[in-house]
Amino acid sequence: MSEIEVSDELLNIAEAIIFANGDPVKAESIALGADVSVSEAHAAAKKLQRIYAVRNGALEILTINGAYQLAVRSDYSEHIRKTLIDKKSTLLSNAAMETLAIAAYNQPVTKSFIESVRGVDSSGVVNSLVEKQLLEECGRLELPGRPIAYKTTDNFLRCFKLSSLDDLPVIIDNSPQSEQTEEDADTD
Repeated sequence: MSEIEVSDELLNIAEAIIFANGDPVKAESIALGADVSVSEAHAAAKKLQRIYAVRNGALEILTINGAYQLAVRSDYSEHIRKTLIDKKSTLLSNAAMETLAIAAYNQPVTKSFIESVRGVDSSGVVNSLVEKQLLEECGRLELPGRPIAYKTTDNFLRCFKLSSLDDLPVIIDNSPQSEQTEEDADTD
């Protein structure tokens, strides 16, 4: 299969669309705006990624759940942080990191599920993560009381430099209970 030829004009259009949106942009939207096929839009975005990488400038194009977003390379985040005064950019607490991990690995999750894993009330933490756009509501479960379900957002992926949830590290269970189970299996 040969590589799709991408014109300079298509590169410029794709770059403008990705820049102007700010949020991740699907290839379908680039294709619509550029009046090209989705495969041509993907080819243009991928070529832009390579151009930005070779240029090694301050910007890069990230792939987030199959969509493309223009972002500042992490090498420059400290310089930007010094110039921005934003209450939302504060470091995440241990409770927030625990809650995000629980949600990322088990989504969709409810507040009560998070609380049962953490062992403490987590309403404030969940609400804070929703406000920071790291978690979002994704419907209601068909359970008594119809609790709200939460999942991580594309902003979560961007902040943690993940292309998708598949990039999360694998969790290895080293708990004493799992070791005992392995020992029991060996003696059978």
